Amino acid sequence: MIRNIFGTFGTRLLNAICNFVTLWFATHYLGAEAWGIGGIVLIDVSLLLIGVEFLAGSGLIYFTPRKSYRTLFKISYIWTTMVVALYALIMYLCTLLPEGFSLRFAKFFGENAEFIPQGYHGMVLLMVFIYSLHNFNLATLLGKERIATNNILFIIQFMTQMLSMLVYIFVFDIHNADAFVYSLLTGYIVGYVSGLTQIWPYLKESKGESVFNTAKEMFKFGSIIQLTNMVSTLNKRLSFLIIKSFWGDAQVGVYSAASQVAESPKVIGQSIAMVQFSKISNLNDNDLAGKITVQLLKTATVITAISILIICIIPTSVYSWIFTRDFADMRAVMIALAPGIVFLSAHTVFCHFFSGVNMPKYNLYAALVGFAVTMPALYLLIPPFGMVGAGVSVSITNFAIIVYQWIIFKKTNKVSARELLVTKEDMKSLIAAIKSLVFNR
Repeated sequence: MIRNIFGTFGTRLLNAICNFVTLWFATHYLGAEAWGIGGIVLIDVSLLLIGVEFLAGSGLIYFTPRKSYRTLFKISYIWTTMVVALYALIMYLCTLLPEGFSLRFAKFFGENAEFIPQGYHGMVLLMVFIYSLHNFNLATLLGKERIATNNILFIIQFMTQMLSMLVYIFVFDIHNADAFVYSLLTGYIVGYVSGLTQIWPYLKESKGESVFNTAKEMFKFGSIIQLTNMVSTLNKRLSFLIIKSFWGDAQVGVYSAASQVAESPKVIGQSIAMVQFSKISNLNDNDLAGKITVQLLKTATVITAISILIICIIPTSVYSWIFTRDFADMRAVMIALAPGIVFLSAHTVFCHFFSGVNMPKYNLYAALVGFAVTMPALYLLIPPFGMVGAGVSVSITNFAIIVYQWIIFKKTNKVSARELLVTKEDMKSLIAAIKSLVFNR
């Protein structure tokens, strides 16, 4: 398992580096406003993906070892097509309204608070469709515990995104949000086609299962996970909307850039949690799953805390020099976000434990706790403090979430807070695992 964790961490670290390079080129050749629009498009895609992932999301990791692959394939493709078609119908009906094609929330968020930026509706739908098919490949490969293959496909995706954005900027001379949005779509397409070559042999698997009954099981499991994701994504989307309403697209761009840099250490928790989920989903021993989770939780939070501290002590002048003066305020936002990033790492590990042992409802309850904290925090902190206020609200929200998750985890596994302390034995085990990985390849 340690080899898979390091392999996944290496992949996520490379992704973070590519994101940094992408951000640098975007800040220098696209500008804050274009980056803000691109960030909103990406969040909108994440929100619309939730509808697809009720059946064709991360729940596939749990069901792949338990169900026929061909059945999962049929269900996922049919459901994806239906949901995207429904989205298209809703968007078309919106064009018939007096307000026009854009979905607006002017009553609550001001005249500039579009749900989907003007002109990007068709692109958002296409991105949702292609990414959903790509995600099916990634999720089911994790369910097969083919973590290395999953990592390779992910590398193909984000490397294609970065390189294609450079092509759109320097070859096609695109210097607006289109360059970023087109690069995302290009990465999804190349990643999806590459993944087909890996999943094709599994389509021969058939156990004569009922598609309808399997879909019911998947929907019951997936609906809780995706309701959780919806609430969590809405938390982030609301901060973008409120910042845009009070401060404009440029400030959204700066906040988005600061969030991207500050969240780079979350690859640690994500890498650990991905392997954790894949492992736990193939176990039938919840006690063992709990012990694994405690060890991984300590590792994730400590390394994340050290990483975010390094990011925060970098002087403002460095960020201004790297990303231009328009992004000079990034460091203040990142300091406000820092505690929340550490809490997010713990939250990620807890989430994958509850999903892996078939108790995803607690993740939903945690997200609702976070939403209840987010709403007043955003409205109280963003108007007077702007982007920094949004960062503080994220930290407060994530703290509330992990407090709830720890209470439930403690009751479920009968562990004490003392077990969260990092001991000499923990360090020795980690060092031994690293030595084994390095010298016994």
